[in-house]
Amino acid sequence: MKRTDLRNVAIIAHVDHGKTTLVDEMLRQGGVYRENQVTEERVMDNNAIEKERGITILAKNTAVHYGDVKINIVDTPGHADFGGEVERILKMVNGVILLVDAAEGPMPQTRFVLERALSLNHRVIVVINKIDKPDARLEEVEEEVLELLMDLNATDEQLDSPMLFCSGRAGTASLSPYEKGTDLKPLFDTILEYIPCPEGDDTELQLLVSAIDYNDYVGRIGIGRIERGTLKTNQEIAISNYHSEGEHKRAKIVSIYQFDGLNRVKVDEAKVGDIVCFSGAEDINIGDTVTSLTAIEPLEFVKVSEPTMEMTFSVNDSPFAGREGKYVTSRHLRERLYKELLKDVSLRVTDGDTTESFKVAGRGEMHLSILIETMRREGYELACSTPRVLFKEIDGVKQEPIERVEIDVPEEYMGSVMEKLGARKGELLDMQLRGSRQRLYYLIPTRCLFGYRSEFMTDTRGEGILNTIFEGYAPYKGDINVRFTGSLVASETGETTSYGLYYTQDRGPLFIGAAVSVYEGMIVGENPKQGDISVNVCKKKHLTAVRSKGADEALTLITPKSMSLEEAIEFIAEDELIEVTPKNIRLRKTILDTPTRLKAEAQRRKA
Repeated sequence: MKRTDLRNVAIIAHVDHGKTTLVDEMLRQGGVYRENQVTEERVMDNNAIEKERGITILAKNTAVHYGDVKINIVDTPGHADFGGEVERILKMVNGVILLVDAAEGPMPQTRFVLERALSLNHRVIVVINKIDKPDARLEEVEEEVLELLMDLNATDEQLDSPMLFCSGRAGTASLSPYEKGTDLKPLFDTILEYIPCPEGDDTELQLLVSAIDYNDYVGRIGIGRIERGTLKTNQEIAISNYHSEGEHKRAKIVSIYQFDGLNRVKVDEAKVGDIVCFSGAEDINIGDTVTSLTAIEPLEFVKVSEPTMEMTFSVNDSPFAGREGKYVTSRHLRERLYKELLKDVSLRVTDGDTTESFKVAGRGEMHLSILIETMRREGYELACSTPRVLFKEIDGVKQEPIERVEIDVPEEYMGSVMEKLGARKGELLDMQLRGSRQRLYYLIPTRCLFGYRSEFMTDTRGEGILNTIFEGYAPYKGDINVRFTGSLVASETGETTSYGLYYTQDRGPLFIGAAVSVYEGMIVGENPKQGDISVNVCKKKHLTAVRSKGADEALTLITPKSMSLEEAIEFIAEDELIEVTPKNIRLRKTILDTPTRLKAEAQRRKA
């Protein structure tokens, strides 16, 4: 059975190459909006954090109608931490639109997602986007894409992939680099001509679950493409998994939805090739196959990638605990973390060393920081430890995760970047000169990158671009110190004063301003040298009867450095925590009491 009235396509690209903006225009020109309808930018990024950061975290499904054909479009994440989402989504489609920035060219994640698409024998439409950028390099980028396809052993058919030139923001596409185009008609026509229509037998049901959603009213929702047969409401089904041979569970389909524009439309049945959401199967998971009871044949599926990094989430026990949060107990924390597992399959949660702590493992710092930020906005209070990489033992050898790093910097800053990465056990693979900028390729242990991003931005005056992607595991490279600074720690509880801060700011950059409540053991600034310094930022000026002309001059304070959650995660050392509340992010020592902390440090040095 051929579905000539349907096409399933995914948009894949490196982070910030314009996927979501292009989907906006496809929706607009696909007739999803009324002519006079007011729309917001990047409508597919419907999560507040996605909108603020300008990144896509979760893959989103939508559909447009072009003539008599329905085109299901999946907008995928570009950030490496959410690469697992992309791998799974590619199973739902018959072809991909590969978006490449006209100035940056192919980047690490471009390579990763394209390699996955080629391995599934998907047809590829190459779209060089942002052609209206002043620094666009159309012909060079065209060559770079062809080199990448050859490098990834693309078939002859894949090497002959059509190449279009687009401006997602302007909503134009053309088949020639020398023409701007007037609309996205060339892109829609290419999808219809080049992407194969779904095919399958109209016999026994078979559906592979590629994504999971969760709803408080109906529980888990499975999302996937029907490989064969028909799915109907109230149908009895079997759920099996390729990696658990011989096992299956029974369930009943309660409701079925299809995507149409930005909405989910309820239907009674769906056929071969349709991408559907369905509820009724409580224990459904990514990688499960839904079949009829008479032909239980699970489909092969790539196992979800294992986490590479872990943090400890614990109950906030600082002196300010419970002042701002709505959910503050270990029971609240446990419920929220285990609820997250229902929709995030890349996450792992286990009980910690105490009843009030939990070990949370994920794909990277971004993955975990977004979970923390989401919980914070929901009213949770918690304390988070520094990230730790997860080691593996392979053939009796201790192995650690390695990242492939691609750096684009102006030539004048290359020396300091190479020096810093060399000290962090980075292995230089290649370097290429592109105009006045150098592109450097490194392999470096994941743990050695902790704390480097903010340093990198400082070293390159904000002009450098750093991208990483998980490469694999390699033998442990030995101990390394990645924190070369110390902390300024408050020695007493109270409210900061201009007088106390003025005489402290010479010690190093401060994180807080005047009239801020602090407690003993709270980190109030950074010591440029290694080691911690206890400071009194609540110190008040002694009042005397003497008055002189210069005695009461205004004290000039340097603007404090405001720490974002990611910067805080990068900054803290092993004996420090981040106190996360709905209104504040504070840094603190694990042991707040100064004498007790100094004793513990002395014992650690002896050991």
